[in-house]
Amino acid sequence: MRLDEAAIQGFLATREVVVLATVQADGAPLAMPMWFLHGPATLTMISVAETQKVRNLRRDARVCVVAEDVAAGGEVRGRLERLWNGRAMPSNRVMFRITPARVRGWGLG
Repeated sequence: MRLDEAAIQGFLATREVVVLATVQADGAPLAMPMWFLHGPATLTMISVAETQKVRNLRRDARVCVVAEDVAAGGEVRGRLERLWNGRAMPSNRVMFRITPARVRGWGLG
């Protein structure tokens, strides 16, 4: 599967939060819920610059992202789209995009 496939894009359009797992210095995973926006090739997230997940990403860019079928709504996604649509981010925030090398899905079609 690929991120740009209609079934994946349709599923992601119904999600507001995914779980981002980064790799800590000792090799252990750090999994955190993250708000996100998706495009055909990337997932975009925003975080405070000095968080552990951002330090992990700066040291080791390998990640895993899990989007689970739980609750839907749209309120968070709408706030993020308004926030990211031309407004300046606070200086203590960083934005990053994830381009998956592999996408797996089941039960989407």
